Amino acid sequence: MTMEKYNRVVLKLSGEALAGQQGYGIDPEVIQSIASQIREIVELGTEVVIVVGGGNIWRGMAGSSKGMDRATADYMGMLATVMNSLALQDSLEDIEIPTRVQTSIEMRQVAEPYIRRKAIRHLEKKRVVIFAAGTGNPYFSTDTTAALRAAEVEADIILMAKNKVDGVYDSDPSANADAKKYQSLTYLDILNHDLKVMDSTASTLCMDNNIPLLVFSIMEEGNIKKAVMGEDIGTIIRRNNDGS
Repeated sequence: MTMEKYNRVVLKLSGEALAGQQGYGIDPEVIQSIASQIREIVELGTEVVIVVGGGNIWRGMAGSSKGMDRATADYMGMLATVMNSLALQDSLEDIEIPTRVQTSIEMRQVAEPYIRRKAIRHLEKKRVVIFAAGTGNPYFSTDTTAALRAAEVEADIILMAKNKVDGVYDSDPSANADAKKYQSLTYLDILNHDLKVMDSTASTLCMDNNIPLLVFSIMEEGNIKKAVMGEDIGTIIRRNNDGS
């Protein structure tokens, strides 16, 4: 029997990944495809945490850049992540995957409040747990949320699923045909070379807590399972070059 390499994972999805080709909102076919890929790893026995962004609905930084109060804009972004989380929960439960949404901003009519011990208990019962509303604080990204929650639930790895690239490159591959893809990096590489994989707060959290990060493409069917099984896809980022 094949055993997965990672037993408890945090899957970080961008909001844009849910929009598909339309670029805005939620594409039902895309979200159903993602749900099916998540079911594959749940059926392996993997404990799955999901953190999803809200950029397909609202981006706090965009609102702030146009004169909106930054905290207000960020709170609106947090609410967008709740909408995405509920849509993903619906798709997962439609294919009989038990799922719980926990929010950092209380809204008991639609989701549970975030409680670390309760989240871990859900994972132990093989329920997918979706963390919504970021950290509950403005000025922090959903990348930072993924790093923080990964540390809190003691996840083995963060799987950062991308919809435009299949790993980390030294320059924008859409603008530079000669862009080089990295197979592995350290968090210091990310910070020193400003590679824009995740914000510096999230990178530092991962580095300090020794949480590996795998950046890969979600657009190829079956890649989430490949990532969980430890197959050689995407770019792996660790604290040290020696794999520790």
